[in-house]
Amino acid sequence: MEDIIYMDYAATTYLKKEVLDEMYPYLTKYFGNPSSIYSISRKTKRAIDISRERIANAINCRMDEVFFTAGGSESDNWAIKGAALANKEKGNHIITSAIEHHAVINTCKYLEKNGFQVDYVPVGRDGKIDVDLLKSKIKKNTIMVSVMTANNEIGTIEPIKEIGDICKDKGIIFHTDAVQAIGALPIDVNAMNVDMLSMSAHKFYGPKGVGALYIRKGTKIHNLIHGGAQERGKRSGTENISGIVGMGKAIEMAVNNMNMETERLKKLRDKLIKGLLEIDDTILNGTAGNSRLPGNVNVCFKNVEGQLLLMMLDRDGICASSGSACSAGSLEPSHVLKAIGVPLEYLKGSVRFTLGAGSNEKEVEYVIEHVKNIVNRLRNHNN
Repeated sequence: MEDIIYMDYAATTYLKKEVLDEMYPYLTKYFGNPSSIYSISRKTKRAIDISRERIANAINCRMDEVFFTAGGSESDNWAIKGAALANKEKGNHIITSAIEHHAVINTCKYLEKNGFQVDYVPVGRDGKIDVDLLKSKIKKNTIMVSVMTANNEIGTIEPIKEIGDICKDKGIIFHTDAVQAIGALPIDVNAMNVDMLSMSAHKFYGPKGVGALYIRKGTKIHNLIHGGAQERGKRSGTENISGIVGMGKAIEMAVNNMNMETERLKKLRDKLIKGLLEIDDTILNGTAGNSRLPGNVNVCFKNVEGQLLLMMLDRDGICASSGSACSAGSLEPSHVLKAIGVPLEYLKGSVRFTLGAGSNEKEVEYVIEHVKNIVNRLRNHNN
């Protein structure tokens, strides 16, 4: 086996060589500020346009509807705060789900402190939102709905098209956090009736510190960052040229390889799930089959301390997590697992394994064997 078995691709991916190769000239030779008028700056401006076009092609939108950001959290903040403030004369009510990423949940909580009303729609045991329940929450003053495309912890894929259809019919802005979905699921913002969509490059083998927000033309939204006139006056700050170039290359590769990679990851995922569920008193969180992200496995072991299990896995060279990388240091049980009703005796025994481009069958077998041994040792020690 390799020294490290990495099964935390939902937290971050590595930078693919092809992506780095395309980025390198913009870190060294073509470093000009795109706002300047000389030739090396025209070269960087053209590189940004090419990446914008690649991203637009990946989600079926117009180039001028793609705006670069510093990542998924900024994109979520901009979408929700920006649209809320721009449309507050129409209303102050926002609908989201109880299992959103903290970048959405905490943004909504911030808005609640500033005069907005937010409904956090509950989900079922499988993590899926009830579309009819969401529809029943819509009021005359509802201005926006934000529901993630796929959950970062339990891998559940949400009924985005159905929600988009409802929002379009009601004239409500619809935002989706697609950070985990890009490269794993086909995305068509027009077919799905999505008005705003967040993404982050480091989730699909691009660089960290760069992301994008799709904003449908005509959507009213205020700026989050003020300053110069970059990004057509909507997002100030000198562009992260090499990061943007890398993001464009990474998303193009991810979409081109999606079908083949999805099938490969599903087989590995299902093998891992089957092996882990052979352990007594183990439950799978989220949906099964095609309603689950292809590389996501989230399980809970009864009466096992998940953090201790993760430390012992790390000692064996296995990298996994307890859920969202953004809350890995928290001792609080996952808000997602609480929302789907995981029993108390299982709640702290959660582990998320997420598979990616470097995963293979031998690694899966190794992980199953080691998890079985560690869980048995921990339970015997507790007894």
